[in-house]
Amino acid sequence: MKFANNIENIFKKIFPSPFTIAVILTFLSVLLALVYTGDKDLGYVSRSITIIEYWEQGLWNSPLMVFAMQMMLMLVLGHVLALSQPINKGIQYMTAYCNNTASAAFWVCLLTLIVSLFNWGLGLIFGAIFARKVAENASQNKWPLHYPIIGACGYSGLMVWHGGISGSAPVKAAESGHIQSLMTGIYNKEQLDQLPDMLSFTDTVFSTMNLSVSIILLMTLPGMMYFIGKKSIAKDYQLNSMNIDSEPSELMGAERLDHSKLLAGILGAGILSFAFYKSVILPESVNLNFISPNFINFSLLGLGILFHGNFYRFLKAIDQAISGASGILIQFPLYFGIMEIMKHTGMIHSLSDFFVSISTETTFPIFTFISAGIVNVFVPSGGGQWAIQGPIIIEASQQLGLNISKNVMALAYGDQLTNMLQPFWALPLLGITGLKAKEILPYTLIIMLVGGIIFVSGLLIF
Repeated sequence: MKFANNIENIFKKIFPSPFTIAVILTFLSVLLALVYTGDKDLGYVSRSITIIEYWEQGLWNSPLMVFAMQMMLMLVLGHVLALSQPINKGIQYMTAYCNNTASAAFWVCLLTLIVSLFNWGLGLIFGAIFARKVAENASQNKWPLHYPIIGACGYSGLMVWHGGISGSAPVKAAESGHIQSLMTGIYNKEQLDQLPDMLSFTDTVFSTMNLSVSIILLMTLPGMMYFIGKKSIAKDYQLNSMNIDSEPSELMGAERLDHSKLLAGILGAGILSFAFYKSVILPESVNLNFISPNFINFSLLGLGILFHGNFYRFLKAIDQAISGASGILIQFPLYFGIMEIMKHTGMIHSLSDFFVSISTETTFPIFTFISAGIVNVFVPSGGGQWAIQGPIIIEASQQLGLNISKNVMALAYGDQLTNMLQPFWALPLLGITGLKAKEILPYTLIIMLVGGIIFVSGLLIF
C-alpha cells in the first residue's frame, strides 16, 4: 500500500486536472511554434496572432467536432447499456460463480476484457457494476473478499479497448476519407491522393497481430489475477447504497408514452433491424467496412432503448451516464486546436523527421508505442491522442515506407497501457465501487507491466 500511496501522491503533486494539462499543452504548443517555426522576419506579435488564428480554427474544426460527438456518444451509450436490466441480470447471474477472491478476480477480469473489446464505455461500467455486485454478494453471504483486487479487475478492460471495435484510432481510420482529412493542410493534393482512403478493420483490429495480442491478454490477465487473488488477505469494506432503476408508481396522461414498452420495443428493434440490413444483407460480399463510429453508435442506441424497455428508464440512464463524457466535451476542442497549430506551422513535419531519423522498420512501432504511452499520461483520451499523434504517425510511416495499420495499433497499445497508471477514466468505476485510486493502483500496475511485455512482443514478432 505504501507503493500505491506514493504513486497517488506523485499524481496529485505533479499532474493537475486533465483540463489544466490540456491548457498547459496548448500554451506549450504556441510557445514552441513561436520560437521554432514561422518567418523570423515577422515580429513576435504578428506571428503570435497567426498561431492563435490556427488554434481558433482547430477549436471549431467541423470534421473534428463530429469526431468528438461520436466519441461522447460511444461512451454515454455504452454506459447506458451497462445500466440496463438485461446486463444487470447477467451480472447478477455471474456473481454465483464468484464465491472467493480468486474466482471473482478471474471472472470479473475475463468478462470485463471481453465486453471492453466491443465497447469501452460499456466495458468500463460493466466492470464497475460487476465488481460492486461481487462485493454486495460477499457481504450478504458473509464470505471474505479482497475488494481492491476485484475493483482493479473491473478496470482491466481499459487495457484492451483501443484494440477493440470501439477503439478511437482504428475506428476513425476505418472511416472513408478520414486519413486524407486528417492530413489536409500537411500534404498537397498529389500526396493526399497517395494515401489510402481508409484502413479496414481487417488490417487493424482483426489483423493477425492484434487478434494474437488480444487472445494472449485474455488468456494471461484473468489467470494472473486469479493467482493474485489466491495469495490475498480479505478485508472488510462498507458499501454505499446504489439505486439505478426506479420508476414512479402513478402515471398520468401522456406520461404513459414515456413508459410504453411497445413504443420503445418498436424503435429499438427497428434500429437494430436496419443495422443488421446495412451490415449483413446490403453488402455484396462479407467484409468489415460497415464498422464506423456512426454504425457503432447507431447499434448502441437501438440496444440501449430495447434493453431499458421504455424511454423513461433510457433517459434516466442517460442522465447518469452523461457526466462521464464531460472530459471529452471540453478537452477535445483544445486538442484539436493544438493539432491545427502543429499542422500549419510545420511542427508535424519536424516531429516526423525526428522519428524517421532515429527509427528503422523494426523500431518505429516500438517508439510509437512508448511515445503513445507517455502522451496518454498527459492526454488521457484515445480520441484526443489520435488527433495529435495520428498525423505524425501517418507522415513518418509514409517517409519510412511502413505499414500505417501496424503503427495505428502501436499507438492504440501505448494508449491502453498507461490507462492502468492514469486514473482519469477510473473515476466512474471508483464512484460506483466506492474504492479509492490508491487501493486499486498496485494491481492495475501489475496488469500494466504484464500487458507491456505482451504488446512489445506482438509489435516485434509481427
